[in-house]
Amino acid sequence: MDIKQFINKNIIKQPSDKIDTCPFPTYRKKFKKHDIITRYGQIEHSAYFLLDGILESSIERDGEIKIIDFIFPNYFICSYTSFLLATPSEIQTMALTDCEVEFFYKWDLEEAYKTSMVANQFGRYVTEQFFITKVKRENDFLTKSAEEVYLQLLNERPEIIEKIPVNKVAKYLGIHPESLSRIRSKLIS
Repeated sequence: MDIKQFINKNIIKQPSDKIDTCPFPTYRKKFKKHDIITRYGQIEHSAYFLLDGILESSIERDGEIKIIDFIFPNYFICSYTSFLLATPSEIQTMALTDCEVEFFYKWDLEEAYKTSMVANQFGRYVTEQFFITKVKRENDFLTKSAEEVYLQLLNERPEIIEKIPVNKVAKYLGIHPESLSRIRSKLIS
């Protein structure tokens, strides 16, 4: 799926109204494993739609890297606060595997907002999805144990458990790898 297909599936939804071209220009780029897409402190001017591969989004606090999320194909990623406010990014996005993305520039999207209802609906939809994901993750951290969040991952996002190294899954859960091993052992027995 690419951005045009994403818009047709999630925004348009009516076969007779499908768009033939995206209402703003998009570009494609490939990244090698471990390439940094957005660095800490960089101002984010682009939003990325992952076509292939796996990305990791992280934040650094007190010299420690904390994993915010893993991004799999058909999802958007950017340092959203930086993208909206043109402030230095607090997050970093890195390729965990070789990746291909389709991306667009903020100024192109803003220009499309002036003339395209589809672009406006797209912007609102993506913003809502970023917000829902962020609130859900915060709620999970505040209200659930690491074991409950792990069980939820097994049910809702098994690709994380299947494709991400255990030490990174532990960082994502905010626990030590040994604690994750105990949780996994407890669930198996």
